[in-house]
Amino acid sequence: MAVNTVATGLEERWRDILSVHARTMCEIDRVLHPHGLGASDFEVLDILATESPREGDQCRVQNLVGRVHLSQSALSRLIGRLEKDGLVERSMCVEDRRGVWVSLTRKGRDLHSAVLPLQREVLAKMLDD
Repeated sequence: MAVNTVATGLEERWRDILSVHARTMCEIDRVLHPHGLGASDFEVLDILATESPREGDQCRVQNLVGRVHLSQSALSRLIGRLEKDGLVERSMCVEDRRGVWVSLTRKGRDLHSAVLPLQREVLAKMLDD
């Protein structure tokens, strides 16, 4: 009987975490949509802005895979869309031809700076409740 009680408590906590995550992602999507971004798009821009703080800095795509919670193919498609929109640039890694570098463009940095406060407001609102 005690195992069921513990499992039920864990399941409830897990469902609460999932619910907060889902509501937060939906709200981020809602506030960023007018700027042409979704939550995952912003996450990639935010990581690139943090990992590559100066214009021209690059980050390996492989380093993003575990951080954005997307499959490698989904991340590749997302980066392709961001590149098409002029927000990032991709280049091949000279040392390892299988590797791909990605960097923010000036347009990507400007958009990230513009929407960063919106995303942070959502996080504060959703996670402080």
